[in-house]
Amino acid sequence: MFEPVQLRTFLAVAQTLSFTQAGVRLGVRQSTVSQQVRRLEAAAGRQLFTRDTHSVRLTEDGEAMLGFARTILEANERAAHWFAGTRLRGRLRFGASEDFVLTRLPEVLEGFRREHPEVDLELTVDLSETLQRRLAAGRLDLVLAKRHPDEPHGRLVWRDRLVWIGGERLRLDPHRPLPLIAFPPPAVTRARALEVLERSGRAWRVVCTSGSLNGLVAAARAGLGVMAHTLGMIPPGLVHLPSGPGLPELGGVDVVLLHGAAPDSAARQPAEALAQAVLAAGDRLQT
Repeated sequence: MFEPVQLRTFLAVAQTLSFTQAGVRLGVRQSTVSQQVRRLEAAAGRQLFTRDTHSVRLTEDGEAMLGFARTILEANERAAHWFAGTRLRGRLRFGASEDFVLTRLPEVLEGFRREHPEVDLELTVDLSETLQRRLAAGRLDLVLAKRHPDEPHGRLVWRDRLVWIGGERLRLDPHRPLPLIAFPPPAVTRARALEVLERSGRAWRVVCTSGSLNGLVAAARAGLGVMAHTLGMIPPGLVHLPSGPGLPELGGVDVVLLHGAAPDSAARQPAEALAQAVLAAGDRLQT
């Protein structure tokens, strides 16, 4: 028997790759996280993580446990909702960054709608910074967006890094300005790309600007240039371009959930239910 608490702790560590961040998400001490993981490993009879002072990684058995943990927890949640006899109601305004359009987020939302049919779910897709402004203005209740790793706000879903991506046959001329494909301001990826290029002294020029991820992907597939993107969500047909003298390192990025500032609103319980669904499925949102 695998305990749900231990499985939730395991998922939190697997998604954040950090015992400390998992503890922050779950509201417990790091020692408690370590204890729960040890108990799960004892129950499974296998080591699920390898870790040292700098990194945490899933073992092969840990990768296998991911699927089992999700299945068990989802079944547990369905049973709990059924026998509790309570149905969530209300209006929930959810915002998601444009980056998630091509991930499995629609599956998560479909599952939420199936479990909570009386919640009126409204979806807004936009840039992370724009969504956060709408959240602060009270026009959204919950947001899934990107942030800089040094920023404290939000509940960490997973930790990733930004990389350069482009078409498989793209060839860059190191003596010419870097052709850049980017979202318009105030996009996180655009700001980071321009920041590191300016810092490294690499000349650049914007060859495509679009508020739609599909538009950027089309330009990249056509070989127009490169774009900064989250490693875990690289769209099909594009590849990770290794960093080098002409493509400086872009650094890390966090994917977080942000709640609205009105704790007594009718959207509070639906927002928390959807947040839990996104947290449980965090690793599935990556490609």
